[in-house]
Amino acid sequence: MMVQTPRNQTETLATLLKTKGLKVATAESCTGGGIAKVLTDLAGSSDWFECGFVTYSNESKQSMLGVDANTLSQWGAVSEAVVKEMAEGALARSYARLAVAVSGVAGPGGGSPGKPVGTVWVAWALQEQGVTAECFHFQGDRDAVRCQTIEAAIEGLMRLASVA
Repeated sequence: MMVQTPRNQTETLATLLKTKGLKVATAESCTGGGIAKVLTDLAGSSDWFECGFVTYSNESKQSMLGVDANTLSQWGAVSEAVVKEMAEGALARSYARLAVAVSGVAGPGGGSPGKPVGTVWVAWALQEQGVTAECFHFQGDRDAVRCQTIEAAIEGLMRLASVA
């Protein structure tokens, strides 16, 4: 998977996080650790990267991040409610003050009329300031959807870190 996120964008995020004394955690499903990889590709990332959770199954979302089984059964893994609980869980189970969570349908299969391939929910959480989430509808193959998800996650982290 070739991620298109410009290195300078990740470096800008790193500078923001270091300047503000923030550490970030990731909670990933459809990206399979891709956000954590892009962030830790930078030398010195241990100054601001806390940890990453890769929770592909519903069971791992529950056990590792504390996502409620009722939330999963009511809304499904690809939902606003689930990614918000994933982001909150990443904060609660780490020393990070900032978290990003993603869950989506990267394809090529697995889509449905209500959640077609390319549907991805991303949530960002800043300790003591709550959680926001956004639904994206990305185009392209599996790699393209995952890359676009990583880009959106990093852009949101930059926005949140800048106001922290």
